[in-house]
Amino acid sequence: MRPPAGSNQGSTVATPDQSAADKGLSAALGFRTHSGWAVAVTVAGVPTAPAVVDRRRIELVDRGCPGTTQPYHTAARLDLEQAEEFIQQCVQRTRLLAIQALHPIIDHLTAAGLEVVASGILLSSGRPTTDLRTTLASHALIHTAEGHFFREALTYASEHYRVPVVGVKERDLHGRIAAEPGGSADDVRRRVTEWGQQLGPPWRQDEKNAALVAWLALKGSGR
Repeated sequence: MRPPAGSNQGSTVATPDQSAADKGLSAALGFRTHSGWAVAVTVAGVPTAPAVVDRRRIELVDRGCPGTTQPYHTAARLDLEQAEEFIQQCVQRTRLLAIQALHPIIDHLTAAGLEVVASGILLSSGRPTTDLRTTLASHALIHTAEGHFFREALTYASEHYRVPVVGVKERDLHGRIAAEPGGSADDVRRRVTEWGQQLGPPWRQDEKNAALVAWLALKGSGR
């Protein structure tokens, strides 16, 4: 599943020892998004006890283009027609950047003999409205729309590479994993601690939860 040539617009945070990337094993990507960027963590191996084999920060906006880090905040200062045009331009550009950002990750994993079988994306509890006028009239809806905006770009990019996507609300993440066969809350905490000890910093909430949603996606892939 080697993707077409492209360029990575993000900056790598760290790439762990590839000794965990044994030939013929499956891998899953996990993402936790922010305004304009995301943390991407890959787990691979046996679904009941995978290893983290890659972690990095990826960029989802062109920092040279004003307003794209918070596109709906920017759109709120425009008239509706201009706002619609601006948002559509941002959608197209951010999707392209997401595709480019996933390229070196998937290429790296493929070269290590790993098959990427799923992506996990952390979701918020809010639901965006489809009506732009309504969204731009509410500061709360603007924040919800922007969170959805960057998660949608990563969903689009994963599907571009024919990688199935699992969306999980962040507040449900630990419970979902603990409810899996053979799992428990203690098992989850122990696994996260072990990963952090093996990898070293950075091992913040971003990396932890991105790894956990990747783990859940790997479990759900049936591979």
